[in-house]
Amino acid sequence: MKARDSSKAMVLAVVLATMSGIATINRPAALAAESSTPSASTADSATTVAAGLQELQSRWANIQYQIPEARRADAFEQLYQRAQALLKAQPQSAELHTWAGIIRGSQAGAEGGLSALSQVKDARAEFEQALSIDPTTLDGSAYTSLGTLYHQVPGWPISFGDDDKARQLLQKGLSLNPDGIDSNYFWADFLHDQGDDAQARQALEKAMAAAPRPGRETADAGRRQEIQALLKEI
Repeated sequence: MKARDSSKAMVLAVVLATMSGIATINRPAALAAESSTPSASTADSATTVAAGLQELQSRWANIQYQIPEARRADAFEQLYQRAQALLKAQPQSAELHTWAGIIRGSQAGAEGGLSALSQVKDARAEFEQALSIDPTTLDGSAYTSLGTLYHQVPGWPISFGDDDKARQLLQKGLSLNPDGIDSNYFWADFLHDQGDDAQARQALEKAMAAAPRPGRETADAGRRQEIQALLKEI
C-alpha cells in the first residue's frame, strides 16, 4: 500500500456507506425461504431484518451528515451496539453484518488514531461474515465496503491495508452493482489515489448519474457532495 496522508488513511470511506450508506435495502428476499411459499417464521424474519436495516441506515445518515463531527464517534458506538442487538436476534443476516461493518468502520473514521485500529478489524470481520453468508448481499455492498477498508487503512506493520486486495474487492463490488452511486464513487476514489484520474473521472460521472435511492435522500445528498469534492481534486 503506497504512503498516504495519515489523516486520510484513517478516514474510512466506508463511512461513507457505506458507507451515506453503500448498502441499501433492496434485497430483503435474501433471507426468504427458497420455496415460493415461505413459512410465517421466515417471512417474519425477513420483515424484522428489513425494519432493522432501515433503522440503521437512517440513523447512520443522520450521524454522518447531520450531527457535529465531535459527537459522531460516540453516536456511532451506540448505533454499533444497536446493530449487535439486531444481529443477536438474526445472526445469519448478511445484510445486518454488512451494516454492522459499515457502522464500525465509520466509528473508526470518526475517532481516528491508534484507537481506531481495533475497530477496523471489527469492521473487517463483519464484512467477511456477511460474504460467507451471501456474497451477493445488498448488490455487492460487502465487497465494496471491504475493498474500501483495505484501501483506506494503513498497511503492514500498522494494520492490514493492501491496495492489491482492495482493487480485487472493489472490482467485484462494481461487477455486482455497475451503476451504483457508491460502488462507482469508491472505485473512483481508489483510482484517483492510484494516479489514474482519467478512469476516476469516468467513474465519478457514472456515480453522479446513478438513480436516486428511495428513502435514502440524506445519504444520496451527502454522497453527491463527496463526488463533487473529489471531482475538484482531479
